[in-house]
Amino acid sequence: MAEASHLTPILAPMVFLGAAVIAVPLAKRAGLGSVLGYIAAGIVIGPWGLGLFGEPERVAGIAEFGIVLLLFIIGLELNIGRLWALRRDILGLGLGTAQVLLCAALLAPLPWLLGHGWAAAVVAGLGLALSSTALVMQLLEEKGELEAPHGRTAFAVLLLQDLAIVPLLALVAFLSPHPAAAEHPAWVGVALGLGAVAAVVLAGRYLLNPLFGLLARSGAREIMTAAALLVVLGAAGLMALAGLSMALGAFLAGVLLAESNYRHELEADIEPFRGLLLGLFFLSVGMSVDLGVVWAQAPLLLAGVLLLVALKALATYGAARAFGHPPATALRVGLVLAQGGEFGFVLYSAAAAAGVMAPSLASLLVALVTLSMATTPPLLRLAPRLLALCRRPMPEEDYSDARGSVLVVGFGRFGQLVSQVLLRQGLSLTLLDNDTHRIQEAGRFGARVHYGDGTRLDVLRAAGAGRARMIVVCTDRPEVTDRVVAVVQEAFPETPCLVRAYDRVHALALMARGIEAPVRETVESALLLGREALLALGLPREEAQAAEHAVRLRDRERLAAQAMGGPFIGPEPLTPPRPQHAPGQPAPEAVPGE
Repeated sequence: MAEASHLTPILAPMVFLGAAVIAVPLAKRAGLGSVLGYIAAGIVIGPWGLGLFGEPERVAGIAEFGIVLLLFIIGLELNIGRLWALRRDILGLGLGTAQVLLCAALLAPLPWLLGHGWAAAVVAGLGLALSSTALVMQLLEEKGELEAPHGRTAFAVLLLQDLAIVPLLALVAFLSPHPAAAEHPAWVGVALGLGAVAAVVLAGRYLLNPLFGLLARSGAREIMTAAALLVVLGAAGLMALAGLSMALGAFLAGVLLAESNYRHELEADIEPFRGLLLGLFFLSVGMSVDLGVVWAQAPLLLAGVLLLVALKALATYGAARAFGHPPATALRVGLVLAQGGEFGFVLYSAAAAAGVMAPSLASLLVALVTLSMATTPPLLRLAPRLLALCRRPMPEEDYSDARGSVLVVGFGRFGQLVSQVLLRQGLSLTLLDNDTHRIQEAGRFGARVHYGDGTRLDVLRAAGAGRARMIVVCTDRPEVTDRVVAVVQEAFPETPCLVRAYDRVHALALMARGIEAPVRETVESALLLGREALLALGLPREEAQAAEHAVRLRDRERLAAQAMGGPFIGPEPLTPPRPQHAPGQPAPEAVPGE
């Protein structure tokens, strides 16, 4: 094994970038995700692979800034209001606290049963209860699930865990058999932490917006980038000096800038640095894998990884269900938080240095955390199958009062507005949806919505599809809409069927099935916004309405032509661009051929 890096300062970055460029596309092509690609590349170039880098902790010190920048960008996507909405899962005895304590209670006895002391077992269990913020947020971002219910819940739990590292490090110092003399009384440390948080909050509230405004007026784009990095590193460094998490400081700075006029520019400036440094962090994780420990303790580590992932997934699922989250959300949160986290590396290093646990146990736990992180991407790929296996049977529903003249399938935001129009004319409706939460919410407002899957013929028959004068399909997902339409057309071909289309391509597919006039969900709102924009620019109402009508008519003609000749007929836009003219002034002559 190499003792140190033998690469020159020029070759070292080339090796990092080359390893990432080769490994990440291969991993993503295999469906394993970019994170596993980075970790595998780190193993190959690390001290137990090719030996190109012998001291991965030096790289990790720089790579940790990737987590700092990640938390800053997450903060930019939030604001104080949205953060307050997550308070139930973050603060006090919320889901985050319950998840950490429950996982620690299940995992701490395992090291004790292997012969380690109770103090080492407690620290080991608490460290294993933490999950990887960097890994989870990267995977959720790749899948576009950051704003999904399980994404928001997982983020709240991870934020609590990031905050928990401070008291956990204090616990390590308290359990140390040879504690160092404290430099300051405990109240001084608390005051420093509160002062650092207050300084970040006040600076973000009163200084950052004027600062970025001044820099923006200077016209120097590179200075804006430098200022953005300075803000992130300054907030992180201030928190570190106060003994708190650097990631917490960056997150607070991001939240305070979430309402800024410069939010999107800051995000664009930081994003390239965040991506590279986060990749470097996962490379350092792979480099830190001690293959000697892995080979020597392979059976124990394999059993430990399986037990760790299973216990954490079950405990997190149970805690999420206890706090009122739906089964599907709870299962996804359990799977996404089933691994160990990077803060475990910090905790175990501190515990070994303080004499709380043996260095051999700390190395074993670091290997266990790293291997558990590698299980997360393939585990998430199994989530849809597990959800299908664990899906509960449809509850019993009484359709005796389903006597409406119009059957509306899907009672989401689209179906609710459609129903309001029909009810306004005194029509009786039978409403059908398979979202129990939505049904309960509708019941609070006096709407009777029947539970049922509109893709099932028996449910449609029970809901009165055979007696209805019309069936209106308002489901959200195109694939579900297609299945409902197929069943309706086969079983009730004489009943008129109006269908909501997701977009133009979906509308053409429905027209090919025989649906005469599918309604695209965004067309009318977009045309209305265009008309209002013309009015705001000063055009007379008659001219704005005429423009709206012309676009609508041309769109219908084009859709009909595409239905006859394929979706890509004609490359030209709906209306060819015209030379600009002042609002309210006569437009130039139409483009020939229009």
